[in-house]
Amino acid sequence: MRLATAAGLRGYGDCAPLPAAGTETPELALAQLNALLPLLCGSNPQTALGVLDESAFRAPAARCALESALLDLLAQQAGLPLARWLNPEAPLSVRANAMLGGLDEQGEPLAARVGAALAAGFSVLKLKVGMAATEVELTRLRRLAGMLPAGVSLRLDANGAWGLAQARSFVEGLSDLPIESLEEPLAQPEIGLLQQLQGLAAFPLALDESLAQFDTATLLAEVAVRRLVLKPMVLGGVRPAYALARRAALAGVECVATTTVDSAAGVLAAAHLAAALDNVLAHGVATSSWLLSDVGNAPLLESGRMLLNSHRYGLGFQAQSA
Repeated sequence: MRLATAAGLRGYGDCAPLPAAGTETPELALAQLNALLPLLCGSNPQTALGVLDESAFRAPAARCALESALLDLLAQQAGLPLARWLNPEAPLSVRANAMLGGLDEQGEPLAARVGAALAAGFSVLKLKVGMAATEVELTRLRRLAGMLPAGVSLRLDANGAWGLAQARSFVEGLSDLPIESLEEPLAQPEIGLLQQLQGLAAFPLALDESLAQFDTATLLAEVAVRRLVLKPMVLGGVRPAYALARRAALAGVECVATTTVDSAAGVLAAAHLAAALDNVLAHGVATSSWLLSDVGNAPLLESGRMLLNSHRYGLGFQAQSA
C-alpha cells in the first residue's frame, strides 16, 4: 500500500494475508480496505490514524498495511526512523535468527544449512521440530549441538505438534542442549498445561500462532510462558504489537518480533518493531530470501544483524526500480 500527502511524502505498508498464519483472507482484506480508504482520503495522517483506531476493522493484515503506511508518514514528518518514533531509545540494528527449516534429512543437508548460517554471522538458529519421533529428533539435536561453536543456540518451533506427555518428554530431553527457546509445543495449549511445561524447561517456551486463542491479560497474569512471538501482520499492525509487548514486559514476559511471509515493506515494519522493543533477543526478520522477487529493497543483513537505515526517516522502504 502507498499513501501520499499533498507535500509529496509517501508512506508504505504491506498487506500479506495468510489465513494459515492467523490473518484474514485476501478477499476480506480487499473488502475492508475498499470500505475504509474513502473515509481517509483528504485527512492528515494523524487524523486518518484516529479514524482507523475507531473503525471496526476486522482484517489484521489489511489493518497492518494501512497503519504502517500512516506511521511511515508520521515518522517522516517527525524526522525520525519509525523505531525511534515508537521508542526514542531504539537501536537501529537488531539481532536476527537464521531460518533453517526442518530438523530432518530432506533437501539440503542440515550441516550445510548450519554452516551457511554460521558463516553469515547468525548465533541463533531456528529449526522446525515435531515432524519425526521424539527420540529421533533428540538424537539429531544432540548431534547438531556437537557441531555448534560456543555462544550459538537453537530456537525450536514445534508448531503445536505434541500432547502434554510427548512435549514433557521432549523438553526433558533438551536439558543439556543449548536451546534458546521452544515455540508452540502443545497441540491443545491451555494455561495450566503450559505452566507445567514451562516449569520443566530451563529456557523460555513461546506462543506464536496460538496467541490469539487466549485472553492476553489472563495469559500474562498467569505467566503461562516466558515469551510471546509478535507478528504485526497477525496482530493488526506495529502499534498493537508494541502495546502488547509493553504489557508483557510489566509481567516479566519477553517478546520477539517476526514476519509471516512479507514483502520488504512488511519485513521493515517487523524490524522497526523489533528495534523499538530494544532487547537483546534475536528476531524473526531474516525472511526476505524466501521470496523469488520482491516489491522493494530488503533490509540489509550484516553479521547476523538487520540494519535500519539511519539516514532514511519513517519505514525506510525503497521500491524496486522497474
